[in-house]
Amino acid sequence: MVRLGKLMALRAAKALQLQRIMLSSSWRESRLLILCYHGVSLDDEHVWNPFLYVSALQFRSRLELLRRLDCNVVSLTEGVERLYAGTLPPRSVVLTFDDGFFDFYHRAWPLLNEFGYPATVYLATYYAEFNRPVFDLMFRYLLWKARGAKLHWPEVTGADVLLNDEGRQRATEAVDALCKSKALSEPEKDELLSELAARLDVNLKELSERRVLHLMRGQELRQVVSGRTNIELHTHRHQVFPDRARFCQEIEQNREAIHSLVQYDPKHFCYPSGVVMDGFPAWLKQFGVASATTCEPGIASRDRDPMLLPRILDSTYMTEDEYISWITGLGAFLPRRRSA
Repeated sequence: MVRLGKLMALRAAKALQLQRIMLSSSWRESRLLILCYHGVSLDDEHVWNPFLYVSALQFRSRLELLRRLDCNVVSLTEGVERLYAGTLPPRSVVLTFDDGFFDFYHRAWPLLNEFGYPATVYLATYYAEFNRPVFDLMFRYLLWKARGAKLHWPEVTGADVLLNDEGRQRATEAVDALCKSKALSEPEKDELLSELAARLDVNLKELSERRVLHLMRGQELRQVVSGRTNIELHTHRHQVFPDRARFCQEIEQNREAIHSLVQYDPKHFCYPSGVVMDGFPAWLKQFGVASATTCEPGIASRDRDPMLLPRILDSTYMTEDEYISWITGLGAFLPRRRSA
């Protein structure tokens, strides 16, 4: 009901040309819109997980809208510096991509080059070095690929599981429980993926050759950095801890790995899954981080803590009207839920 009301309000605002007024306002000029993407589908990932993926066609249409609305797409570094200096150009937008998936290199980066737009990739480095499918995503994707089939895996699930929505959830919980109870390493989890794919009769080898749900390798990372893309901090294993020593260890490993992969010293950070705990902003400042982005939806103003910058997650579910509302700034005045 909240979303329906929001969409009705956006249609009314469009009819009254409020979006156009907001786009040219001094209020919008003093604020920075940071857009967040996770993946641009290589195949059907946007159908499997429409909250995290967009199709290449939708991503192109978003870039076309930015150009049509005469937005100034700036780098994260420039955007943050000019936000706090009070010198942002009108309609400022930053494009960010979480995790560092291969689909950025194969789908998003060529389009960004075509439009001449800079971008930031927040890289979780473990799977850039151990270049296999990201386990937590791939096993869920395999279960979805085999939807409607029956999974026979008594050692893990007990009875056979019909892979409808309920069955996939049950299988997911069983695999999660197995990994935790046996404290499986990433190579052991990768072997588990192969067994699951064989039981489901899904061609994991073909998916891996196409690099579905893989992160970029060093050579690909160096290539995108040679253009207008920066690689920034996202922790080494995409996890955070309430303990300062363990939290900082994740950041240090991440920073060292990025420097090793692309010979670049990252200065900006993104909280994995948007998890922010007490102490994190102060620890990041002590660690020399210039800014940190969250999953809190909003548009950044000069009075925001640079360690708690809001972002807007674009996804298959976001309509064009909703997307434009955030470009103009009107979206900041409408009801919204926190991104996850």
